Amino acid sequence: MIDHTGISVADYGRAKAFYDAAFAALGARVVMSVPLEHTGGRHVDGYGRDKPDFWLHEGGEPGPGRHYAFIARSRAEVDAFYRAAMAAGGRDNGAPGLRPHYHPNYYGAFVFDPDGNNVEAVCHRPEDAPA
Repeated sequence: MIDHTGISVADYGRAKAFYDAAFAALGARVVMSVPLEHTGGRHVDGYGRDKPDFWLHEGGEPGPGRHYAFIARSRAEVDAFYRAAMAAGGRDNGAPGLRPHYHPNYYGAFVFDPDGNNVEAVCHRPEDAPA
């Protein structure tokens, strides 16, 4: 149902480095940057695999308490996301693993980004299912 979403970040360089690393593990990258003349001089970049699905906005009001879950195509991608996010300055909020209280194949990892947002990578496929 959601086409795209975005967040404001306090330290754009730090947040961009975090998301560059975490999303690379999921096969995503910056696919669109809005020209500064259209944003009042603030950096705005859209991440995705094919189209911008998740936007970073420089400045504005960042805030903890937000939760974003990103689709991983395999459990290995969830593991890679977690390692990359932690290495890029994330804080643990739940190591990779099954969360059977959601459903039997829910495999996710949770990390707080530099602004305190709870970001997750999740794979809903059985362990041996093709991506």
